[in-house]
Amino acid sequence: MPAGLNVAIIGAGMGGLASAAALRKAGHTVTVYEQAQQFTRLGAGIQIGCNAMHVLRGLGLEAHLRATTFYPRSWNNRDWRTGEVLFDMLFGRSAEDKYGAPYLLAHRGDLHAALASIVPAELVHLGHKLEGLDQTIAGVRLAFANGRTVEADAVVAADGVNSIVRTALFGEEEPHFTGRIAYRTVYPAARLAGFDMGDCTKWWGENRHIVMYPVKPDRSEVYFVTSQPEPGFNLESWSAKGDVNVLRAAFDGFHPDVQRVLAACPDVHKRPLVDRDPLEHWVEGNVALLGDACHPMTPYMAQGAAMAIEDAAILSRCLAGVERDGVAAALQRYERNRQPRTARMQVTSRTNSWGKGVTDTDWVYGYNAWTAPLIS
Repeated sequence: MPAGLNVAIIGAGMGGLASAAALRKAGHTVTVYEQAQQFTRLGAGIQIGCNAMHVLRGLGLEAHLRATTFYPRSWNNRDWRTGEVLFDMLFGRSAEDKYGAPYLLAHRGDLHAALASIVPAELVHLGHKLEGLDQTIAGVRLAFANGRTVEADAVVAADGVNSIVRTALFGEEEPHFTGRIAYRTVYPAARLAGFDMGDCTKWWGENRHIVMYPVKPDRSEVYFVTSQPEPGFNLESWSAKGDVNVLRAAFDGFHPDVQRVLAACPDVHKRPLVDRDPLEHWVEGNVALLGDACHPMTPYMAQGAAMAIEDAAILSRCLAGVERDGVAAALQRYERNRQPRTARMQVTSRTNSWGKGVTDTDWVYGYNAWTAPLIS
């Protein structure tokens, strides 16, 4: 039986940690390199779709996530002014029975911590900003800003929308700014003074929307995120402190339920909404892109992290039993199996129509990356 590859993963976000866990499960030696000096708990929520939960179940995280996240009955899409239900995506038991896995709502930091808990800390090297990489006969040599150099049989670049590896492989290209920003925050539900914000609701306005949901099983913390035009946003400020009063004014006239949630909000951050056109190729030699490094998308389908988590499972399947001389071919196979699905997700998400009317959800939530047939 092959001894397993030595794999270097650039980036310790959702995709990087999921890849580390999945590749270790497949028998490979993995090291993760992250440029940040420490992990921070961002004030943001995340929707864990049934498709992502299939992968997380395979990594042993289902029981933990069920105990620490919120289990919604539905994703309610409503008119911004009247509250009329435009489309109700049924989750809860009905989605679990249909798709074979639950749909959960979480604090982003809790999901990240769960993934970090299944990757031994000694395998995650913080303070390692990649400066360069060279492919050699022996594999890939990585150089970091702290002076360290390492070699690996394969490199997985999960280093985000501004991926250094993507630029090194395919040239510099700025992400596409949509002209819109997102305000987001998590705060204690006690600030709502008993008001029930529902399970998961998207309020559709004419050129803006707001999504809100609890992120704890006892509803003790709530989250909201908006999308609204701000074409003059300074892209150098990737995440900036937002003005709560400006936010409230932007949603003036929205349904009273929205006003209650915004009135209770103590502070917010804002960030630009960016994506890229689908990238045809993600792989060069023994180096592969993963997650936002190759297929960043707008958040309107809540599938960005899910696609990275799916990537991790398919990557581990393609590399299972592979020796060093087969890495390049295995990574090409990974690309062939992932690129069409993620490209469809990018294009569909960009339209921002998901859930506004009757929506086919089967192709998204019914996918299981552990069992989906692989093309050769």
